[in-house]
Amino acid sequence: MSRPSWDEYFMRITHEVAQRSTCLRRQVGATLVRNKRILATGYNGAPSGLAHCEDAGCPRERNNVPSGERHELCRGLHAEMNVLIQAAVFGVSTADATLYTTAHPCSLCAKMIINAGVKRVVTLDDYPDELSKQMLAEAKVTIESPVTQKLS
Repeated sequence: MSRPSWDEYFMRITHEVAQRSTCLRRQVGATLVRNKRILATGYNGAPSGLAHCEDAGCPRERNNVPSGERHELCRGLHAEMNVLIQAAVFGVSTADATLYTTAHPCSLCAKMIINAGVKRVVTLDDYPDELSKQMLAEAKVTIESPVTQKLS
């Protein structure tokens, strides 16, 4: 039996975190790690205490908004936003951390990732947001996709 690499291990956990998502369009998970220790997890969905999209409906779906566009119409938070907020709520430093996410961060999340001091992002899937990729590269945040097989 071969042990998974650290990246595979944390990505498998991140994939499980995504299963908690309440988004009707895409389930995304995020895990924040430093020194091989999990700092926080997050998934995409409505803010705490608000109706989930499965109950309230999805404005983006109703208006046929393509993936990667019009983020402001979404009633949910992205997984990357939630993982950073969870770290903040519990007073956990995000400096020099690695963020594992099942989808490449959008430009809104990229700005937060940069300001949170995250140094590395490991992602499973791509996302159609070139501005995000440009900003992360400019900020010298390393982006890696070492997990070659999709997790199921």
